[in-house]
Amino acid sequence: MAHSPLEQFQIKPIAEFSIGGIDASFTNSSAWMVAVVVAITFFLVGGMRKAALVPGRWQAMVEVFYDFVAGMVKENVGREGKAYFPFIFTLFMFILGCNLAGMLPYSFTVTSHIIVNFGLAIVVFLGVTLIGFIKHGAGFLRLFAPSGVPVWLLPLLVVIEVISYCTRPISLSVRLFANMLAGHIMMKVFAGFIISMSAVGLAGYLGAVVPFTVNVLLTGLEILVACLQAYVFTILTCIYLNDAMHPSH
Repeated sequence: MAHSPLEQFQIKPIAEFSIGGIDASFTNSSAWMVAVVVAITFFLVGGMRKAALVPGRWQAMVEVFYDFVAGMVKENVGREGKAYFPFIFTLFMFILGCNLAGMLPYSFTVTSHIIVNFGLAIVVFLGVTLIGFIKHGAGFLRLFAPSGVPVWLLPLLVVIEVISYCTRPISLSVRLFANMLAGHIMMKVFAGFIISMSAVGLAGYLGAVVPFTVNVLLTGLEILVACLQAYVFTILTCIYLNDAMHPSH
């Protein structure tokens, strides 16, 4: 019996319960998020547990991730962004972990659900907006009024800038959601071709070589996309933070 490519994204409750009439069941999505957090914590803490001046392989791997995100923050936010490094590092590792965990057989891709991505994006959006107003007060509104613009054109540009700013959580979450969803659907479709052709006989086995090869290539591409999308989400967070720190730029 053929299964829908969308079946892999179905959220299934593991432990059902509600709080104040609101469904707060522990689902397969929740379980994989917990698993990712545990795995990342083990990776980071274990790698630095016996930190040495000359790092071993495990410690070196942890330091690669640390230096990568630290460099991203420094280049896009500046020295002032150092205070927000823990959050940005955690965000990057969590998204990367969820993306890569979705590549495991019989796993669940948490970031294929837009509500999860939107939850992360809205935290980033509200956080940088709050930072902007705390640091600059009403001066943060300079972000919506680009310098050097003719006065008669300013009202139109302010409206455009405000709309663009308010849609940031949507674009941030949809980008990650669409990439993870589309890639996994393609992999499932070609996997279905392999199974269907293999059931025909010898000719089917020979014909299945093509979709099998495509699926191997798609797997490699999806791993690359998983890493790239974690990077894109994080670097955009850095850019938004830079806007909050330097609204007049």
